[in-house]
Amino acid sequence: MFAIPGKQAVTITPKAANQITKLMTSAGHAGLRIGIKKGGCAGMEYTMEYVNEADTNDEVVEQDGARVMIAPMAQMFLFGTEIDYETSLLESGFKFRNPNVTEACGCGESIKFG
Repeated sequence: MFAIPGKQAVTITPKAANQITKLMTSAGHAGLRIGIKKGGCAGMEYTMEYVNEADTNDEVVEQDGARVMIAPMAQMFLFGTEIDYETSLLESGFKFRNPNVTEACGCGESIKFG
């Protein structure tokens, strides 16, 4: 993992930790795996999936009862990211504040790294 000793790869806000914990409990899974895949108008997209156990090469981040696994190919792209959960009048969902992103599409679903 691309890491700084004593610093987690990603941080999880209390709202995101609460939502992840709810999802883990209601679905009976061990956590959520976050990854990156090619796609979207800016070139890359975040992925999230339920997992029952971490793969040997996953980076596991645990915070406030929430468990997130970072897929090996996404680790260098996600280092320093804050994961939040926002609710608005029209939508709710996870938001990634990623300092490594150089460009994002208008809808915020697709990203580009420099």
